[in-house]
Amino acid sequence: MSEFVQLLIAGLMVGSIYGLIGIGFTTIYNVTGIVNFAQGDFAMIGALSAIMLHESGLSLGLAIALAIVLVGVIAAVIERVAVRPIGTHVTRGIVATIGIGVVLQGAAALIWGSDAQPMPGFSGERPFNLGGTTVLPQALWIFGTSAALMLLLYLFFRHTYPGKIMRACAINPFAAQLMGIRLGALRTFSFFLSGAVGAVGGIIIAPIALTQYDSGISLGIKGFVACIIGGFGNPVGAAVGGLLLGILEAMSSGFVSSGFKDAISFALLLVFLAVRPGGLLGDLEKVGRRHGT
Repeated sequence: MSEFVQLLIAGLMVGSIYGLIGIGFTTIYNVTGIVNFAQGDFAMIGALSAIMLHESGLSLGLAIALAIVLVGVIAAVIERVAVRPIGTHVTRGIVATIGIGVVLQGAAALIWGSDAQPMPGFSGERPFNLGGTTVLPQALWIFGTSAALMLLLYLFFRHTYPGKIMRACAINPFAAQLMGIRLGALRTFSFFLSGAVGAVGGIIIAPIALTQYDSGISLGIKGFVACIIGGFGNPVGAAVGGLLLGILEAMSSGFVSSGFKDAISFALLLVFLAVRPGGLLGDLEKVGRRHGT
C-alpha cells in the first residue's frame, strides 16, 4: 500500500504538469484552430529563463515572475510574426509550430548549452514523511500551483468576459467575428496566456527534473496526449486527461517496467483516436451546443 501511494503521488504530480501543458494546447486551439506543437518548448524556455535570472542575482520569486511574463511575450510575438500570416490552415499551422519548436530548441542550445540546468527547490530539498510515504516539498508546490492555476483558468473561461469571448470563438468563430469580436487581438492574447501557462508548468517541475534545451519535446507530446484523452479544446478535459496519463505512467513504471512509461502515452493516444476521438469529456464546441451556450 505504501508503494501504491508513493506511485499515486508521483503520478498526480507529473500528471498535473501534463494537464497544464494540455490546457496551453486548448487555449490556442480554441481561438485559432491550430495545434501548437511548440507548447512544450514554452515550458522549457520558462524554466531555463527562470534559472538564468535567478543565477544573475534576482530573488527566486522575481526570477520566476519575470520568466513567466517573458515567455508569454515571446509566445505573443511568435503568433504575430510566424503564425498569423498562415491563417487558420490546420496543416500549415502544424508545420509552422513544429518549425517554431525546432527554432526555440536551437536558440536554447545556443544560450544555455546542452547541459541540464538545476533549479533550487522553492522550499528546500529535504523530503518529509506523510503517512509512511516520502514526499518532496516541491511536490506540494506542484499540486498547489497546478490546482490553483487550473481553478483560476476555469473561472476565467466560465465567468469573465474575455473568457466567454474565447469560448464563443471556440464554438462558432464566424458568428463571434460577426458580433464584433477582434479575432486578431484574441489570437495574440491566447498565445500569451498559453505561453505563460506553459512556463508555469516548466518552472514548477524544474527543481525535481533537470531542464535542458530538448526537455520540451516530451512535455509537448504528453500534453497533446492529455488533450486527446480529455477532449481536445476542453480545458477541464485536458486537466483530467493529464492526471489520468500521469497516474497510468507511474503505475506502469512501478508495477510493470519503466520501459513502458512512454509506450503508455502512445497506446492511449491510439486507443482514444480509434475508439473515442472526442475524448472523455468531449470538445468544447459540443459541450457548448449541449448546454446552449
